[in-house]
Amino acid sequence: MPRRIGQILLSGGLDSTTLACLARDETDELLALTLDYGQRHAIELDAARKVAAALGIAHRVVDVRFYRGLAAHSALTDATRFDLPAGRAPAEIATGIPVTYVPLRNTFFLTLAAASLESRVLQAIETEGRTADDIDPVLYIAANALDYSGYPDCRPEFYATVTETLRLGSKIGTQYGCAMRVATPLIDKSKADIVRLGVHLGAPLALSWSCYDAGPRPCGVCDSCLLRAKGFAEAGVEDPAL
Repeated sequence: MPRRIGQILLSGGLDSTTLACLARDETDELLALTLDYGQRHAIELDAARKVAAALGIAHRVVDVRFYRGLAAHSALTDATRFDLPAGRAPAEIATGIPVTYVPLRNTFFLTLAAASLESRVLQAIETEGRTADDIDPVLYIAANALDYSGYPDCRPEFYATVTETLRLGSKIGTQYGCAMRVATPLIDKSKADIVRLGVHLGAPLALSWSCYDAGPRPCGVCDSCLLRAKGFAEAGVEDPAL
């Protein structure tokens, strides 16, 4: 069996915490990457640290706060200009793209995570002497297209193109024929499904943070809080983080 080298984008939220537990169990070498992009809910960085520690996963928090100034048209990067949507009904949340969308955030995040993963694979091939056939590189992201806020970079059609793009743009893909896979195992699951999976896997959901606000307690009214509450309610599970 090829050695699976994994990389996961870990925000510290419900979805990525569940996925981190899944990825840990099915990879040989897993690195969690958390990106500090100057988000208003920077408390999620601490949640990611706690989740990674609880799962025993190697973890890096990378400072990319410059991105906040580039992706400025968002309530998550400029709290002085934009208010968080609050108290919206599920039908309203599912309509349109809200102001909490951060321009091309997942595209940027995937590029950084892929660069880290490719570097690890190149190290294995060119320094450690492993063969490309003996390596299975996987990039995990907790994208979800059912109970989400309408973000275009959470939709299946976006991820359908990403793997080929990374293959064509990488040395491991073009020279070694060792293309990394972008894994989105939560993309077709409801929030209730994700809660049930997290509980089944023993994921540390009590440590996760989903709120778009700065804390210290979840606001309970932003889109992310409402979707999280809906998921736990439909799963018939009490939210251990509250």
